[in-house]
Formats: sequence, C-alpha cells, structure tokens
Amino acid sequence: MEKNQIIFKNMGLVSLGIMVSRILGYFRDMLVASMFGAGFYADVFYAAFRIPNLFRRLFGESSLNAVFVPVFSEVLQKEQKQKVEEFISAVSTVMFVLLSIITILGIIFASPITKLITWGFPKEKMLITSKLLQIMFSYMILICFAALWLSILNCLKVFFVPAMSSSSLSITEILFVLFIAYSLPEDKRVYGLAMSVIAGGILQFFLNYFMIAKKYKVSIKFDKIFYYLNLPEIKKMFFLFVPVIVGFSVDQINALVDTLCASFLNEGSVTALYYSNRLMQLPLALFAISMVTVALPQMSAEAVSNNYDELKQTMIHSIRNITYFVLPAALGLIILGKPIIKVLFERGKFTQEATSVTYSCLAFYSLGLLSFSISKILISVFYALKNPKYPVKVAFYTLILNIILNIILMQFLAVSGLALATSLSSTIGVLLLWLKIKKEIKSGIGLILKNFGIKIFCVNILFVIFLLSLKLFIKNVFLLTFIGIFFGIILYLLFSYLFKIEETEIINKFVSKYLPFVYD
Repeated sequence: MEKNQIIFKNMGLVSLGIMVSRILGYFRDMLVASMFGAGFYADVFYAAFRIPNLFRRLFGESSLNAVFVPVFSEVLQKEQKQKVEEFISAVSTVMFVLLSIITILGIIFASPITKLITWGFPKEKMLITSKLLQIMFSYMILICFAALWLSILNCLKVFFVPAMSSSSLSITEILFVLFIAYSLPEDKRVYGLAMSVIAGGILQFFLNYFMIAKKYKVSIKFDKIFYYLNLPEIKKMFFLFVPVIVGFSVDQINALVDTLCASFLNEGSVTALYYSNRLMQLPLALFAISMVTVALPQMSAEAVSNNYDELKQTMIHSIRNITYFVLPAALGLIILGKPIIKVLFERGKFTQEATSVTYSCLAFYSLGLLSFSISKILISVFYALKNPKYPVKVAFYTLILNIILNIILMQFLAVSGLALATSLSSTIGVLLLWLKIKKEIKSGIGLILKNFGIKIFCVNILFVIFLLSLKLFIKNVFLLTFIGIFFGIILYLLFSYLFKIEETEIINKFVSKYLPFVYD
C-alpha cells in the first residue's frame, strides 16, 4: 500500500501539470477550430505539423525517456556531480548535432516529404503544407531538448512544473489567435499559426532549462564531440537507442499511414482524425503517460539494484492505477463523446457534420484507449530492463496489421475506419507484450490482478448504466456534458468505495494530505 501511495502521489502531481496543459490545449483547439473549421487550412496545418511531431516523438519525449532514463538513473546512483554534468553535456552535444542535421535536411526536402505524407492532396493544398513544414521543422530541436530537461527533472523526482511546461505551445497559439490572427488576411493566418508553434517551442525549452541550470551546469562543446561519442554511457544509450527508435518509428509510421489514407478521403478527414485523437489523448496523457513518467525512473532504479520483486510490484501498481482511471474515461468518451465535441468545437466554421465525423473517430479510438495505456507500461518494463528488442518485434507486427486493417476498414467506415484499425492493432500488440512478460516473470501476475479486475468490471458496469440513463433523459448538450463528467466522477468514486477498491483509499489519503482545505 505504501509504495502504491508514493507512486500515486507522483502520478497525481504529473497528472495535475498535464491537466493544466491539456485544458489550455483544448481552449487552443477550440479557437483554431472556430477559425479554420475542419476544412482546407486546418487540414494543411495539421498535416504539416505531423512531421515535426513525428521527430519530436522519435527523438524526444517517450523515446528519449526510454533510452535516457535507465542510463541516467545508473549514472545518478553511481557517479559524482561532475560526472553527471559531463554526461548531460555529452548527451546535449550529440543531440544538438544530430537534430541540426535532420532539421536542415528536413527544410531542404520539405516538398518531397510533404508529397509522401499527403499523397491524396491536390497541388495547391500540398504546396501550402510544404511551406508550413519548412517553418515548423525547427520546432523539433526545441521540443526534443525540452524533453531531455524533463527526463532529467523526473529522475530528480521533480514532476509538476515539467509536466505543466508543455502548455507553452498552447499559450503561444492562444495569444496568436486572440490578438493577431484576425488582423491578418485569411490565407496568411495559417502561416502565423505555424510561427506561434516555434514560439511555443522556445518558451518550453527555456522553462525546463532554467530548472536544470539550478542543479547542474550544462554546456554544448563541439570540440569534444568525438570524445563524447566514445563515452561508455553514450555508447550504452546508442545500444538502447537503435531498437527503441525502430519501435517508436513504427508507431509514427502508423500515424503517417493514417494521415496518408485520410488524405484520399473527404476534405476534413485529416482534421477529424486530429481532433478525435486529441480528445482521446487527454486520459492517455493524464493517467498512462503520467504513470510511465513516474514508473520508468522507479523501475530503472530497481533494475540497476537487481531488485526485480520491487520492479514487478511497481508494474502491477502501475497497471492497476491506469486501469482504474482509463477504463471509465474510455467508456465516458464513447457514451458522451458527441456532446463533448459539440461543447468544445461546434462553433464558427466547425459544423454539425464535422462533429459527427470527429465523434465516429473518437468512439473507435476510445475502444483501444486502455490498450494504448497499458502498452506504455509494459514497454517501459522492457526498457527498464534494457531489453527493448521484443517491443520492436511487436511494433512491426502491429504496423503490418494496422496497414491491412486501414485499407479494409476505410472502404466501409471512411476515416473512422482508420481509428478502429489503430485500436484493433494496438490491442493485439498489448496481448503479445502481456503474454511475453507473464512468461518472463513467471509469478502469477494474472492471479494478482484477477480480484481487482472483477471489482473494476462491476464498478464500470454501474458507471455505464448511469451515463446511459443520463443521456436518455437530458437533451441539452452543455448540461449533459457537465452533469455526466461531474457526477460521473463522484458516482465512480462512490461505487469504487462500496466495492472496496484500494485506489479509493489512496485517493482519500492523497487528498487529505495534499489538499487539506477540502476537509476544512
């Protein structure tokens, strides 16, 4: 129980930071949706943003976290401050050189890259996408370094501020839309929005950097590049990096394949896919990504100490916590997804038709939400053990399956078929990872989780009955959304308490300790 409380506390801090960021993110999306709708300019912006986002995920955030955290945890435990600073400087120097080369090549070859990912776009649409890509490519360097600083801070048990720093992008885009965009001609607004992306990257870079600078002196030294490349820790990172980057590449290729397929469908399909994915990402970020942010450094430290029983317990607690929060979120999005989209986006140029298409994608994405979430923890177990090869194999299997399902399902379900294909292929991937971990650990994980599984199933059945009853009697979308979310959370906690689920006791202790004013 005590260990689960610590994990939950840290997860709560990360989730709180992410919540602030996501609220700003949805406000930003509302403004952009109102300005562009789900048409021409929205399609070209989100298609162009896919590429720097792709490299951000390949070389920053989850992939960097997976490679850097296990090695940095070892350095942090075994070495003095000077050695830690040298390692951080080495990683920073190597990253800067690598990312600069990729950025220069990306700007030069923006046109063929655009053709590759938006094959179905007409010529004019493709040309604007290419120009936007050239503007936004340098965002990759800024955001990857912000991710590096974030990983360091997480290893130092600093969670809240780094998690909230991702709101930088939303802040700069919101300021642009509110104070600048409508003073520009309509065809120029999308370029201003792209520039606000760069401003957001700069802001996030410096927010995280100044926090690191308080603890360590970091410098980029080009004259030491070859010395750094020969450091044992850097070599170890490269050893881990190859399979990790291949695995994450497969995930991002999946996303690009979805965009490519959507470019052949009706106008607005790329945008519908983006907005539905954004909504699905909220619970994924709040609970799964926040849990991985906390659990990976913990499991890496336990792996360094050869404490595999503790690592197993961390994994079990992580799976429990994710399931407890993500499962009702997925069910809630399936049942209340349409009114939520109406409340958030249906105004200005975002029509009822756009709402319907976006909801159909969201419903199918939500079917795979629990799979997306649990896969992040299971993959992190392999990364903590410095054994990323099996997740790479699974990633390739899911890529092939996703492509096949995309081609089949888009014929019958249009763009929503792409979302369903992603959910189905991810679920198969999770099952393969789960079977492998059960085989490797051989400790009856399934039996440990069985009692929890039965209880959580019963609680969620009651939760679904409540939401469906609510939807039957309340027709006002604003009222339905508010009551559904607010009272849904209260009743879910009450049902959990009645079924004596451990997480409710932890939530109670967390609130009484960190939010004492609730009890005043």
